[in-house]
Amino acid sequence: MIETLQSQLQFARAVQRVDTKGVEPLRAIRDETDAAIKEITIGLEDLKDVLAKEVRVGHYQRPRKVKERIQSDAENWDALATASRRAGKYFVVESGKKAEAGEP
Repeated sequence: MIETLQSQLQFARAVQRVDTKGVEPLRAIRDETDAAIKEITIGLEDLKDVLAKEVRVGHYQRPRKVKERIQSDAENWDALATASRRAGKYFVVESGKKAEAGEP
């Protein structure tokens, strides 16, 4: 454990010795180059599909998002199919109280 701590302290001292004069400090740990900023910038072209799904409502023609019904396979699965025991539409779970009391 002492060796690990010494290794970490040695690394920290080596980092502290690095000359950082003239280097602008980071605002966050991420790629802040011009290319990266351009890549993550959201423009009108990126929003055209979303804006096309809006309708204008009311006197002031406020945009409203059209709600879509998403059909998911997760809603149609049989939850009881994996149950080892069931009674009608319910799972059957063995109680742990009998085992704790020493009864079979």
